[in-house]
Amino acid sequence: MTHHNNASTTSTTSDPWADIRPYMDHEVANVLAKLSRDNELLDALTRFRLPRLARWAPPLARAIASHAVRREVKDVTSVREFQMRIASYMVRMIRTTTDAFEVEGLDKLDADSAYLFIGNHRDISLDPAFVNYALYQANRDTVRIAIGDNLLKKPYVTDLMRLNKSFIVPRSVRGKRAMLAAYQQLSAYIRHSITEDQHSIWMAQREGRAKNGIDRTDPAIIKMLTIASRTSNRDVLFGEAIAELKLVPVSISYEYDPCDLQKAQELYDIDTKGSYAKSEFEDIRSIVAGITGTKGRVQLRFGSPVGADMATPDEVAADIDRQVIGGYRLFPSHYLALEALGDEPELVARRAITRDDRERFNARLANVPEQLRPYWLAQYANPVKHKAGRLTS
Repeated sequence: MTHHNNASTTSTTSDPWADIRPYMDHEVANVLAKLSRDNELLDALTRFRLPRLARWAPPLARAIASHAVRREVKDVTSVREFQMRIASYMVRMIRTTTDAFEVEGLDKLDADSAYLFIGNHRDISLDPAFVNYALYQANRDTVRIAIGDNLLKKPYVTDLMRLNKSFIVPRSVRGKRAMLAAYQQLSAYIRHSITEDQHSIWMAQREGRAKNGIDRTDPAIIKMLTIASRTSNRDVLFGEAIAELKLVPVSISYEYDPCDLQKAQELYDIDTKGSYAKSEFEDIRSIVAGITGTKGRVQLRFGSPVGADMATPDEVAADIDRQVIGGYRLFPSHYLALEALGDEPELVARRAITRDDRERFNARLANVPEQLRPYWLAQYANPVKHKAGRLTS
């Protein structure tokens, strides 16, 4: 695929997606300069890397962090150059936190075509990051990433995400008219990216991570994707509107989820208290935990483009689910969780489990508080049930 790092060829004065699209190359230098002076970003970096200095001498800590940021992004003038700096960190993360990273199915997709990759969602930043790394390894252009505005509460987070080719999905918009306008804009941008810019996109199959390990596509997302096509041509068939987007399901499978304990706590609180109170910087902490935490083996599987024979959003969602679940890899952790729950014993593939697998799983489980264990185990056991068609809800 040709490298298209600019979000659009449209001039900024008539750019209909200026407030949601990724940054263009000509915007990169100014955004990076602004970030190197952003006190909130610098404070976040110093709390993480220089905690003692940040506590006792905040101005000095910020000055050191600002110098480090400027040094790191020196001579970066394009989105591609920015992503190449990230690539080295991605290589290190895979080497230090995973036992293996395998990719299947990408070789069956046309390298010169743009696709709308729609995948299951387990980790805020890593799901699309692994997709990007697979494309990078195959010498293909990286994707534009759909990210909910609920994750962008800090301006520096928005800037960093848009530098990394993220575009903004409206989730905090209130009012039917405003929401419709926002989704029309989003749908038009996605369609433009695929059909005009020839630039691939990644988005999750539903809003929010699958905290219970059950991957299901929200048909409302499919409906949104076709708004732009149906607006430009009222006579277009639904299947044609889907086919032009070249929608490809993607399965990502983690042997271990670094955020599994936090997800179990959330599900427990919802069950016992009726709601879960998210702390101010929880999403940022989840991103950091996902990047730095142990993941075991990770597999990414690209499916086949959804055909033009689809008649409804529900049919498309069902086909995505079929491919995502079919492509999901079950690891020993999944079988051991099912065994620990005592559910569906006939589905436990004991021959796939080594003594080391069991010891590793038990050591991890030992750190889970008793009241959270059913929720923690269900995250890993549910994919086994789902693949076997045994989920009741």
